[in-house]
Amino acid sequence: MLFKISLSQLRGFGSIDLKSMQAENLSNVIPASSRSSNYLALRYYDYPSVFSGIGVESNAVCSRFMIVSQYGSVVLFNIEDQEADSYLKVVKKYSSGLLKDVKKDDFSVKENPFLDIDMQGGPDCVVLKTLDTDSIRVIGTVLGQSIALDYFVSQIDSMLEIFTDINRGMEKDGTFTMDRRKLFQLVGKANSHLADVILKVGLFERSEIAWRDAKYAQIYDYLREEFEVAQRFSNLDFKLKFVEVIPVSRQNIISQHPNPTQAATRVITIRFGFQ
Repeated sequence: MLFKISLSQLRGFGSIDLKSMQAENLSNVIPASSRSSNYLALRYYDYPSVFSGIGVESNAVCSRFMIVSQYGSVVLFNIEDQEADSYLKVVKKYSSGLLKDVKKDDFSVKENPFLDIDMQGGPDCVVLKTLDTDSIRVIGTVLGQSIALDYFVSQIDSMLEIFTDINRGMEKDGTFTMDRRKLFQLVGKANSHLADVILKVGLFERSEIAWRDAKYAQIYDYLREEFEVAQRFSNLDFKLKFVEVIPVSRQNIISQHPNPTQAATRVITIRFGFQ
């Protein structure tokens, strides 16, 4: 049977007040099975018993779920696209802000009670022998982190575009158009993004559920590999290092070469040295 997962990013980064959300939605909140406090799992029982595929209906498959992360990712389970907005409105009430463009993606989970092993991966899907709430928590955690990582990558790419435009201007007339304060503000923002990915998103904090049971660890590890979480973070880290080196190089060169044109020429040389 097919268990559809939809992903939605409510905002690029900010905060969702999980404490208030839990207090006002107690009837739908699934009691925590671990000490993790950066996400909330909610369950809704009004899903019609219509599924595709072959197998025995499980209690989990007959429900709808939301995994809401404090850092802004929302993973919707068994909720159709035309119904998603009504569920997201519940979350938006506790969100500090919204993205202009909502990031969405789809992934499928299939439950097959006759599977010889606990889990089997497939194209854009995972097949589980048993689908339970801990499986949903693990899947929601990894997919939520993945969609948050997409946001941070897009933010750093935007910064790199700014520096690319600056370099084009220096190539054209030998002038550096961005003032020192704005330059270092960009670097500070880049460093904040890195800290957020590591600390708030918890990209390297292994799921406590996965620590406890090898069955869930298998799901966790498979999804992180499937969504290339480690590789995408390495790419993000490389781009961040590139952003950091530009203002430092500019400051050093200008202090050594008061002539703006000469300094700009040297900055261009360093820029292409890091490509």
